[in-house]
Amino acid sequence: MTSLSDIETPAAVVDVARTQRNIARMQDRMNALGVRFRPHIKTTKCVAVADRQRTAGASGITVSTLREAEEFFAAGYDDILYAVCIAPHRLGRAQALRDQGCRLKILVDSLEAAQAVVEAQAQRDPFEVLIEVDTDGHRSGVGPEDGRLIEIGRILHSGGATLGGVLTHAGNSYELNDPEALARLAEQERALSVRAAERLRAAGLPCPVVSVGSTPTALSARTLDGVTEVRSGVYVFFDLFMTNVGVCTIDDIALSVLTTVVGHQVKKGWVIVDAGWMAMSRDRGTARQRRDYGYGIACDVNGKPLKQELVMIAANQEHGILAAASGRLASPEERFPIGTRLRILPNHACATGAQFSEYRAVTKNGIETWRRFNGW
Repeated sequence: MTSLSDIETPAAVVDVARTQRNIARMQDRMNALGVRFRPHIKTTKCVAVADRQRTAGASGITVSTLREAEEFFAAGYDDILYAVCIAPHRLGRAQALRDQGCRLKILVDSLEAAQAVVEAQAQRDPFEVLIEVDTDGHRSGVGPEDGRLIEIGRILHSGGATLGGVLTHAGNSYELNDPEALARLAEQERALSVRAAERLRAAGLPCPVVSVGSTPTALSARTLDGVTEVRSGVYVFFDLFMTNVGVCTIDDIALSVLTTVVGHQVKKGWVIVDAGWMAMSRDRGTARQRRDYGYGIACDVNGKPLKQELVMIAANQEHGILAAASGRLASPEERFPIGTRLRILPNHACATGAQFSEYRAVTKNGIETWRRFNGW
C-alpha cells in the first residue's frame, strides 16, 4: 500500500519522520542530563514504536496496564515498570509475569497496598516495589515528608520485598504554559523525589531508583541531580494539548486521523467528515487551555495545515463537523468536494490512538501497518 487514498477512513496515521525526530529529541536531552530514559508506552501501545525508542537508547519501558506488560514481555521486553499503584487482585497476574522471567516492577503508595504485596509474595520471587511520591498534589502518592513513607518502606523491606526506590509524576505540568513555570515545577519534582529518597536511606532503607517524569518536565528540567531515570510518553507523538503547554509545535505532531469529506452545510460554512468522536475520542482537554482546538484541526492529506484553519467544532459518533477557526468558510462544497481526504491533528494523542487497533505509518518508501492494542 503506497497511498493514503487506498486506506479506509477514519484511520490513525503516523508520520514516521516526525516520530523519529521526537524520539531523538527526548533521548538526546536525557543523555545530556545524564539519566536513564524509560519511555512510557501507554501513548502508542505499539511495539514498532517502542523498538525505535529502544534503538535510540531507551532502557526499559513504563506501562499503565498489565495488558501492556504482557504484550511487551511477549515481544521481548523484560524490564518493565507498572506505574499505577497495584490493586491487590492484580498481584497474582503480576507474579505470573515475574515467574516467566519478566523483571516487572510494581508501585504502591499506602500501608495497605504494601502489606498486600508482602502477603502475596509468600516464599516466591520477591516483588521489586517502588513507592509513589506526591510532589505536586496532582493525583496520588505519599508526601516526601509524610511519616508513612518510611512505614511503607519498612513493611516492604522487612517483609522480604525488594524496595526498589521512589517514583513521582508531575502531572500539574499539564496545567502550565510558561517555560519558567515548567522549569520550576521540574525542579520541584526533582528536589522532592530526591528528598524522599534521602529520608528512606537515612532510615536505613535501600532506595537505588529515583524515577521522575512527564513530557513537559522532562523537556524543561535544567538539572536532574540525584535522579536515576525519567519517564514520559506523549512526546513520541505530541498533540494539540502539548502545543498549548508550549513544549512542541504543530509541526511536531506525528499522529493524525485520516478522514473523508462526506457532506456540507453550505449556509453554515461547515464541512462534514466521517471521523466523529469514535475516531477522535471525547477528549476536549484544550477547552481548558489558552487555545481551544475543539476535537482537532484539519490538515491536507499530506499533513500540512490548511491556509484557512479548520477546527472540528463538534463530533457525533461517526460525524465530525469542521468550521473555520475565524470568520466563515466560503463555498465549502467547492473547496472540499465530497471524497476529499483530510488529516485531523488530535487534542490528546493517547486518547485518539486508543480508538484504533492499528496505525498507518507513513514512511519515505510508502505506508506500513503497525499493530497497536487496547485493554487492561
